[in-house]
Amino acid sequence: MSQPPREGKGMSEDTRSELYAELAAVGPYGTHPGHALITMVEPHPGHEYAYNRWYEDDHYYAGAMAMPWMYAGRRWVATRDLQLLRYPEKSAIAQPVTAGCYLSTYWITAGRYDDHMRWTVAINKRLNRDARVYHDRTHVLTAFQDHEATVYRDGAAGPRDIHALDHPYAGLVLQVVEVDAPEQRAPLLEWLRSRHLPKRLAGSPAAMVTVFRPTPLPGDRMTYVKQVEGVDTRLTLLWFLQADPRECWETHFAGLDAAVAESGLGRVELTAPFIPTVPGTDTYVDRLR
Repeated sequence: MSQPPREGKGMSEDTRSELYAELAAVGPYGTHPGHALITMVEPHPGHEYAYNRWYEDDHYYAGAMAMPWMYAGRRWVATRDLQLLRYPEKSAIAQPVTAGCYLSTYWITAGRYDDHMRWTVAINKRLNRDARVYHDRTHVLTAFQDHEATVYRDGAAGPRDIHALDHPYAGLVLQVVEVDAPEQRAPLLEWLRSRHLPKRLAGSPAAMVTVFRPTPLPGDRMTYVKQVEGVDTRLTLLWFLQADPRECWETHFAGLDAAVAESGLGRVELTAPFIPTVPGTDTYVDRLR
């Protein structure tokens, strides 16, 4: 059987190739995770299996990893028992606090946010036009973010933040901390980086914490993704765990909101544990409800 013609063959193909060569020759191309996409999504009831297969088989690649400057990614899942560990109960992020059973995290090369964003808006419009977007889902928290800090438990030993989405960590805790006014975020960040996180990491199963601040989505974003809230007042923390969060929740993570509140510098709006998905399978899908 003959192969179908390649899309665009004979139509300015050489020009496109030359353009790729020009783009690769200029601009930042380091390994630092200068930016991230962090997206927590709730498939609608009855659509759990179909959503999981669509995301893993198509969207994870066509809507994320195939894009320029997005160089690492990982999916995480919160089964029902993990959802019930979340706090605070009245969260400004998730209503109810158990909403958002899937989390995807991606690293983007520092200095390439604008380039990546132009591509991602365009490709998602194309995917939507080609009926390759699964609409029976709710974006609980979806935001591109700028990297602010990484704090390590073991200093120079162990994987760096550039490896965090490839290293086989056993769990992840998503934490969102908020302040009342934009000028309060810098003192909160400094306290987290220099005092709170080093203290909480010492002797814990968390190897590192990455800290990001959200950025606004462009005006031409897809309409099913709401504009980011708390752009000037929130920080997003990702705790990378070497143990299943259920094994260490009470001893290491149950009181993170109290510690932040006692500092007087901010408040925790969400603390949510996840475990990694098993790519190519429907493992855990039957344990979401």
